[in-house]
Amino acid sequence: MNKVYITDLDHTFLRTNLSLSDFTKKVWNEMSQCAYVSIATARSFYSATHLLQGFTINAPMILLDGSFIVSPEKKIIDAKFINEDVANALIKEAISFSNLYPFSIGLKDEYLNESFDFPLHTTKVQEHLLENFKKDPRLKQCKEIHATEKTFKLVYMGSFEEMNPLTQHLKNLYSKYFEFKLSPENYSGGYFLTILHTLGDKAHGLSKLSEYLERDLSEMTVFGDSINDIGMFKLAGVSVAVNNALDEAKEHAKIVSEYNNDEDAVAMYLNDLKKIKT
Repeated sequence: MNKVYITDLDHTFLRTNLSLSDFTKKVWNEMSQCAYVSIATARSFYSATHLLQGFTINAPMILLDGSFIVSPEKKIIDAKFINEDVANALIKEAISFSNLYPFSIGLKDEYLNESFDFPLHTTKVQEHLLENFKKDPRLKQCKEIHATEKTFKLVYMGSFEEMNPLTQHLKNLYSKYFEFKLSPENYSGGYFLTILHTLGDKAHGLSKLSEYLERDLSEMTVFGDSINDIGMFKLAGVSVAVNNALDEAKEHAKIVSEYNNDEDAVAMYLNDLKKIKT
């Protein structure tokens, strides 16, 4: 195996309704027979693997925006937890500044059982997301949200008018401790502020994967659509933005697909590669 293909999930590999076509499944699984194939996503192990049932993953997955790298067999390659004490101070500061509360995503144990804590008081964007997670066994409503020693990230959600001032305020106070990512969320129309370890990004994850597989970054092809994909776009030998990607992501991609996520953009690219080889 020489080449490595890594795709983002939401708005890239997954269709807007979170489904995947039979065509995508066929092309992806065929590619796995001659190359490494895996994912780089903001989703967790539980969420990602639940969506990808029947899809071959034969290389470690870059999860939770790059803060968690784990093999399909649940071997932990790398984990970047945020500082518990500073994170809890940040949560209090955010409440004082905006009366907004985050989701908190973390790890419970070495078996990859995960925590997904959500607050009593939620924004409309958070409520919209929770509607899609009704049957998620990780969900736990908490009177008070706290970070733990194994918290990967905090996620605030709301309108741009809510998220932008909060982002700037928290960055001014805590930028040396955390990575801050403010991005639009196309499913809900709102914005996500994700707070991670300073090395909790997809670029870090891609570098770790390169070391683990003993493959040069030039041998890697990555697919994405958003701001959190830009770091790996800059590192990979080939970077492909799907047609529905944010303009900022497209600016950093070597290739912009003519297809969007609802048109099987990733599979179309991989299928064209197969045609060239044959």
